Amino acid sequence: MRESGLKVAVVLLAVVGLAAPAVAAGDGEVARTSSGRPDISGYYNVGTLTPLVRPQAFGDNLYLSREEADRIAEEERQRMQAEAQVSDPDREAPPEGGDGSPGAAGNVGGYNAFWIERGTDVFEVDGKFRTSIIVDPKNGRYPPVTEAVRERFAARRGFFRANTGEAWWLEREGPGPYDDPELRPLAERCLLGFSSTGGPPMLPALYNNLKRIVQTEDHVMILVEMVHDARVVRVGGEHAPASERRWMGDSIGWWEGDTLVIDTTNFADRPALRSATRDLHVVERFTPMGPDHLRYEFTVEDPNVWTAPWSGEYAWPRSDALVYEYACHEGNYALGNIMRGARLLEEDALAKTASTGGSGE
Repeated sequence: MRESGLKVAVVLLAVVGLAAPAVAAGDGEVARTSSGRPDISGYYNVGTLTPLVRPQAFGDNLYLSREEADRIAEEERQRMQAEAQVSDPDREAPPEGGDGSPGAAGNVGGYNAFWIERGTDVFEVDGKFRTSIIVDPKNGRYPPVTEAVRERFAARRGFFRANTGEAWWLEREGPGPYDDPELRPLAERCLLGFSSTGGPPMLPALYNNLKRIVQTEDHVMILVEMVHDARVVRVGGEHAPASERRWMGDSIGWWEGDTLVIDTTNFADRPALRSATRDLHVVERFTPMGPDHLRYEFTVEDPNVWTAPWSGEYAWPRSDALVYEYACHEGNYALGNIMRGARLLEEDALAKTASTGGSGE
């Protein structure tokens, strides 16, 4: 179902080639296309220190004071400075399974924070700092989930466990989590962006937060840096038949004044949004707030998961940076190592069982 990198590149070049000419704008004005629509083409860095879900300490308070916002930014600066220190090349190998301390996967030898770039400050909307991206419900948190989802979560907890260095899945009936590469999460397989970065909804992540928008009169393409997903929105079109299912859904758009509205349905069984199902429905709104940033709003509905819709919004500042290739899939050696490691653990477990006469003790 995923387009190849070559096919995505062809689509990108075609959309860029047909992009509507922009009309120059004065200082503080929004650039417009020759048809008068806002020209939202360009690069955006959506990294932010504002979390999707509001910390409980803030309760129903949507806003931060400037002092609180400055404190959060300074704490992140100091944290990144400390965690980005160059690793000692003469250090000993970590103990088997890691030392259990905080850090990259329990300090089993992962990178320092060089690759982390989740933003340098919290975002502002209408001149006010926010405590969360989610604005509805008012507590800034997800609505309650359905009973069916609670049962699904319980079943998944038995399927995915921490790596204890033992083939625990041999003790349960049915397939194990490492029996087939296609059982692994889509993000782990480098097929979809992590944390729904490609969306919809399009959310910030720990790194690779750049987006590129290319706009024509009848299409809008959004290129996502993380895993190089490309969303092509048909402006004025109709949804594909319900039988056509896509990982990022089927997106159509229209203009309401200066706001581009995008409606997305027809998701595959495993959308990028965590816990969502094929019945996910997302409505997004892109509104230019002056020449330097967009206001991005979204509403999520999935009756199979949440008992009510939920909505969020945050700022998309323009950026001078460029989106470069993200070659996760071409170099995803970790996936093969995960599968090989599982086979080794299974061999050890079977050998141990044989040596103890089948008792496993």
